[in-house]
Amino acid sequence: MKIQSLLKTALPTLLLGVACAASASDVFAEGETSPPPTLAAPASPAGTIAPAAQEAAQPAPSAKPESPEKPAEDKSVINAGDTAWMLTSTALVLFMTLPGLALFYGGLVRRKNVLSVLAQCLGIAGLATILWWAAGFSLSFSGDGKFIGNLDKAFLAGIGGKGGFSYDHLVGVPENVFVVFQLTFAIITPALILGAIAERMKFTAVMVFVALWSLAVYYPMAHMVWGGGLLGGGEGNIGAIDFAGGAVVHMSSGYSALVLALILGPRLGFRKEKMAPHSMVLCMIGTAILWIGWYGFNAGSAGAANGLAGNALLTTTFAAAIGGFVWALLEFITKKQPSVLGFCSGVVGGLVVITPAAGFVDATGAVICGIFAGIVPFFAVVKLKAWLGYDDALDTFGVHAVGGTVGTLLSGVLAVKDINGATGGIELLTAQALATLITIALSVVATAIIAFLIKFTIGLRPTAEAESQGLDISDHGEEGYVS
Repeated sequence: MKIQSLLKTALPTLLLGVACAASASDVFAEGETSPPPTLAAPASPAGTIAPAAQEAAQPAPSAKPESPEKPAEDKSVINAGDTAWMLTSTALVLFMTLPGLALFYGGLVRRKNVLSVLAQCLGIAGLATILWWAAGFSLSFSGDGKFIGNLDKAFLAGIGGKGGFSYDHLVGVPENVFVVFQLTFAIITPALILGAIAERMKFTAVMVFVALWSLAVYYPMAHMVWGGGLLGGGEGNIGAIDFAGGAVVHMSSGYSALVLALILGPRLGFRKEKMAPHSMVLCMIGTAILWIGWYGFNAGSAGAANGLAGNALLTTTFAAAIGGFVWALLEFITKKQPSVLGFCSGVVGGLVVITPAAGFVDATGAVICGIFAGIVPFFAVVKLKAWLGYDDALDTFGVHAVGGTVGTLLSGVLAVKDINGATGGIELLTAQALATLITIALSVVATAIIAFLIKFTIGLRPTAEAESQGLDISDHGEEGYVS
């Protein structure tokens, strides 16, 4: 009986307390805030706020709630999310060269030259970094010249990482991160040229060529397109678009590669002996790494972890996958056997074609780019090279120069305004065509001058005996495969 009496007395109070607690919880949930972390006010037995606390909680009759002012955007504050994406993209683009391009090219050469390709990629990474620190970044991204920057930021003077900075579309990303991101482009671009001259150019000649070519071609191209120069937007400029390097990277390296290959001459035994790739497995692994790294290349060029980066990732995926499929399909139609090399070539072709367009076209535009990437470079590699008889050992010209040109021109037709502000049409296509002609002219003329300068000084080629033995032994004193 005492227990029943106690329950009758305590139960109503307990239920009332639960109800009040639930009511308070609802209030906080609707306001999406939690109670301020102050000392708890004295409570009455029913769980409500005590009268003294109620009075303290009431605003003065004459007081008006002040609307908080929205703080102005502080561009000096680092945006952690965007910075994390740019750090990741930087690593991905470097991953494209080491080991991606090294394995892709290394698998396509003969066994006696595989280490030479790896050493050339490693050497370019080191040399390009020294040049970028000393003058390359400054010449590319400082000053307001039409063709080249100045030396205001030589030796990376004044560049730190304590705050974000604003450069075009980049806001809240430390400038030192931007410096290294762009460095990875300066590394892979001259490395692409190696494909055309593989197996027949001395290591010392390669290093001298890369140094001079970077100064004469790459830094001016980067400035003219991305550094506020002649080819980009702005008053008095051509107004061409190049999201991630169709002209700056692929066309400049591709046309230069053809000129250098012609001046070098063909490999010993070209068209007389078999020069098949020594490892398609390494080539395929390198292709896969390039594809993955290209997300940093293209989506990283958005400068932030945003919808534009997502669009670049989508279009890059579509173009690469479709380019590989179409190239292999053409092989199946023409020779009844789609090859792994065909798939790899088509994937890289798709990646090249979409590079200038990745941040300007939609999914349908990416599909069109992928189809063109599988068709046009295919005929350049399979037919054009055979007709003209030049020795582009690993098809740098056929894939990068031709693919970069196709992508640059398609950007002028397929660009969608809602994605990044550019609209395809006659005006933009004209700008793209003019940018293409200027890129070709600079690349061809500068490369010819540099190549002949090296040829008549230190020489471009090893001796016939060293070339026959293989560059692994003659240049590096090592063998990649010991039998």
